[in-house]
Amino acid sequence: MSRGFFITFEGLDGSGKTTQLRRLAATLEAEGRTVVTLRQPGGTALGDRIRSILLDSRSEATFGPIAPAAEMALMFADRAQSIAEIILPAVASGHIVLCDRYTDSSEAYQGGGRQLGSERILEMHRAACDNLQPDLTILLLPPLESSLHRARRRNQRNVQQRGTDENRFERESDDFYRRIYAKYEEIAAREPHRVVAIRDEASIDQIEARIREVVAARLTPVTAS
Repeated sequence: MSRGFFITFEGLDGSGKTTQLRRLAATLEAEGRTVVTLRQPGGTALGDRIRSILLDSRSEATFGPIAPAAEMALMFADRAQSIAEIILPAVASGHIVLCDRYTDSSEAYQGGGRQLGSERILEMHRAACDNLQPDLTILLLPPLESSLHRARRRNQRNVQQRGTDENRFERESDDFYRRIYAKYEEIAAREPHRVVAIRDEASIDQIEARIREVVAARLTPVTAS
């Protein structure tokens, strides 16, 4: 059995990454491929509990301010569990794994946004994740202002309609997000073979077509059995 393929989607909330991940999953499944999708934080029983702490804007009313290093450690606890429980078994079985966020998010949000620095994040990745790297990362980087507007509007809608409140990060300042955006640009420049950055403010369909091209160029064609 051939090894599977591990693809991550990155970008600010509101960049469209979750929508594009779902569309790519549908395309790959229509080709006859087995696809496993997950998000970080979350995706496992432990990860979902960690997600509820990290993203819920009410967490700090319960626990007090979450220190940047504690936030980083919780992100990697979720990631280590996800790797052991989902990612490695799926890839070993020859499946395609599509993951909504991975260590690039920690480098951008905690390394850049929280100003912990890249090296601290990458050291944690080596220790907690055995330095497991995606085969391909799709990085969506539309203009910062439009991403923030969409993310904040969506999360407010979720509060009103579903009662879920994952606005803890969206309450941060625009300067926080400028640091994240700059760090994503830095990652893309540092790892051009792995990271494909799509910066266009194009339509959902146009971006989907671009992602299909990128992924098709990396995957082994499906052969008839």
